[in-house]
Amino acid sequence: MSDPAIDLPIIVLAAGQSRRMGRDKLLLEINGVPLVRRQAKIARSVTQGPVIVAVPPFPHARYAALEGLDVTVLPVKDAAEGMGASLRAAFAALPPDAVAAMVLLSDLPDLQEEDLRSVAQAVDLNSDILIWRGATQDGKPGHPAVFAASLFPKFQGILGDNGGEKVAAEAMPHIKLIPLPGNRARRDLDTPEDWAAWQSQSS
Repeated sequence: MSDPAIDLPIIVLAAGQSRRMGRDKLLLEINGVPLVRRQAKIARSVTQGPVIVAVPPFPHARYAALEGLDVTVLPVKDAAEGMGASLRAAFAALPPDAVAAMVLLSDLPDLQEEDLRSVAQAVDLNSDILIWRGATQDGKPGHPAVFAASLFPKFQGILGDNGGEKVAAEAMPHIKLIPLPGNRARRDLDTPEDWAAWQSQSS
């Protein structure tokens, strides 16, 4: 795979309920842009392949936040179950000829286009690696993550809110970590305190 950034499908997980934030964290604005729209835009900017954004069932304010973008908005009817439902739906919606796919969390505000490209460009389907995963600068695994197509069927058995960690655990040691600057790969926004701390450090 000479340049996976050309047509790599990207799944943006944006169907969570933001319970701990007390309001919809994906509609919080960064430089005037809702977080969910920002994540979808950076995904769109790094691939010519499909960008699938998993969202709660309609009606929901996230639909308006995504209007006008060249992405596939994928309603997840059982989104309240947890991340597993989004992963099942999104992987089932991938093109049948996809050789790999990237998963991007929607609440990582520090990730940049260059980070997605760094992970995508590390993909080598001629190796024994099955997962290429962004990591912190000091080596803690994070996101985004690219999964080889041989792992796609495993996502149909994902339940609850454990995300792709079960799939990743079963793929050891066939995982390559790609260090990204600072804590970009892991810093998420789950609570009002997280948001306030991030704002104070970003201003």
